[in-house]
Amino acid sequence: MLDHNPHLLNQFLRGLSPALFDKVRPRLRTCNHAAGEVLFRAGDKITNVHFWQTGAVSLVLELATGEMIESAMVGRDSIIGGGAALNGGHAVHKAIVQVAGSGSALDVDTVRQIARDSEEFRIEVMRHEQLILAQAQQSAACNAAHNLDERLARWLLRVRDVTGSDTFVLTQEFIAEMLGVRRTSVSIVAHQLQQAGLISYRRGHISIDNLAALQDAACECYGTAKGHYDGLLQPADA
Repeated sequence: MLDHNPHLLNQFLRGLSPALFDKVRPRLRTCNHAAGEVLFRAGDKITNVHFWQTGAVSLVLELATGEMIESAMVGRDSIIGGGAALNGGHAVHKAIVQVAGSGSALDVDTVRQIARDSEEFRIEVMRHEQLILAQAQQSAACNAAHNLDERLARWLLRVRDVTGSDTFVLTQEFIAEMLGVRRTSVSIVAHQLQQAGLISYRRGHISIDNLAALQDAACECYGTAKGHYDGLLQPADA
């Protein structure tokens, strides 16, 4: 697709043809979101589809005990709520703002109207839903098969990818929840990564200091997930 707006950060919107984007653009609403904000919960009817420009959102599963674990992470690379909006279904996970940011939104009625009129739009929504499903499947395999140090490195790299920044604000409590481990375990591994010069961590502010080394420390799931991303978001006629 043509990169018709180089200042637009959201990959879904950038991937639309110029003609379709011109139809969508007037209907977009600008939104700002604070860390910890809940966009929707599992079982909710989707009312808005979100196209993030900055920041990150975690799609999480909640257990009966109140514990949460992340299944996927979305930022400028995709959309949030697209599939459920098209089929009128309910959310299957909770969407919580991980890193504060901004973006655009379309109400569900507008999304359905555009989808009825545009096969291109429908295809793009489902392609991005496939991406989120592939990420969730990879995350489940990663949680079962890999050590915490590898998983934390992968997770931090994913935050970097979706935010486009080497620095971000995240508490150890939140990271532990997303990875399904104890906070003390995250603290120990984060300290090891800091001692090795891969990251800096101070009062919730994380900085990736050695990208190549952090990539080496991550498990294979990081590269596999990126491969899914690159493959699924190729133009349909590529």
